[in-house]
Amino acid sequence: MATLTLLVKASNVGQLKKIDDLLKSEFENLDLDVKVLGNPVNRWVQVSLSGEDEAIATSYINKNIGTCPINIKNIEKFSVLKGYISKVDPDKQELKVDVGIFEPKMIQATVPLAYLQAQLADGRKVDLKKISEAYGFHVNLPLSIKAICLNAEEDKPLQAELSTTQTEKIRLWQQSLLDRLIVLGSSADEIGKVLERTRLNRDVIDTEPLGLFEHALTCKLGTDAAGLIPKIGGYMKNSTFVIFNPKKVRELIGGSALNL
Repeated sequence: MATLTLLVKASNVGQLKKIDDLLKSEFENLDLDVKVLGNPVNRWVQVSLSGEDEAIATSYINKNIGTCPINIKNIEKFSVLKGYISKVDPDKQELKVDVGIFEPKMIQATVPLAYLQAQLADGRKVDLKKISEAYGFHVNLPLSIKAICLNAEEDKPLQAELSTTQTEKIRLWQQSLLDRLIVLGSSADEIGKVLERTRLNRDVIDTEPLGLFEHALTCKLGTDAAGLIPKIGGYMKNSTFVIFNPKKVRELIGGSALNL
């Protein structure tokens, strides 16, 4: 039997049920018993696999969903890691990102403001609050980062910058000139039903998955993402809404290209 910690966080029983249904659907033709064990550590979802096709299922999960590194020893310098923002810290001027390291102790990645300024503000001395507001950085937002400094003995043992994949996504969002409403805490099915019910399908031209329960809704040209929140918020009371506004990004970087 294999026990895996998925690179997915779940906040409630309903989300755990959706993960269970997803895995059972994917593996229905395999000789496999799959069980969702819960989310005991910082909401990271654990599953168990047993049966003749355990190796096939494990390979599928590693490739398509991902698993947590668990221990910092499993990370190398310049490794690309996926995680969730756990804190936007204006006092220390840094982002904290939970990448799933919790043995033998909890370790989170630190993304210093200087790295964000270099990558997202063309080196300008912009504070963390302005960068976070422009780019939609918020607690529980999935983020792809690259390990820059590893030292288990330091008080900040894992320092990182945004990965190329992350900065390229941001660049494409900025160049599109379209607002995006980031929804944290809802599945694609839930979002689709709410858009249909509120008749906002024509205002939202794409729903981009950032994670299983995190999505970016691309607004059509001329649609203000902030204006969607009052219309759908009442149907998604357990979700958090964050805005990515290309105009704010352009103001932040002064028309310069992102420093990739």
